[in-house]
Amino acid sequence: MALTSESTTVWTGTLFEGSGHTRLDSSKVAEFDLDWKARAEGEAGVTNPEELLAAAHSACFSMAFSLALAEAGYPPESIQATAAVTFQPGEGVTGSHLLVSGRVPGISEAEFERLADEAKTNCPISKALGGTPITIEAELA
Repeated sequence: MALTSESTTVWTGTLFEGSGHTRLDSSKVAEFDLDWKARAEGEAGVTNPEELLAAAHSACFSMAFSLALAEAGYPPESIQATAAVTFQPGEGVTGSHLLVSGRVPGISEAEFERLADEAKTNCPISKALGGTPITIEAELA
């Protein structure tokens, strides 16, 4: 059965002077303020769509990688994945870089890297990013 997740954003004002508030409707676990300055320059305490996309990408990749490792006979003890999504004003999202480390008993570094690359390709968020370049660095912890 398909699951649909929802989030709502209310934006007030123009792009450059305005601001917004995003709420995770389905889970009700978080609400975030956002504005252009946070998107274009970075701003403490205020998020942007790319940070939320990075959260989705790192979570999705971690789940896909855990599955790939277990199916290959290497159930992981832990995986830490960071997604760095780059936004260029006037151009949009220009890439996502995954940095992953893991504690996986019995696996070689080469097999770990191969399975990480496979998970990068098969993760549903990676697929949703379509033509966006996705790079990865993977190493055993």
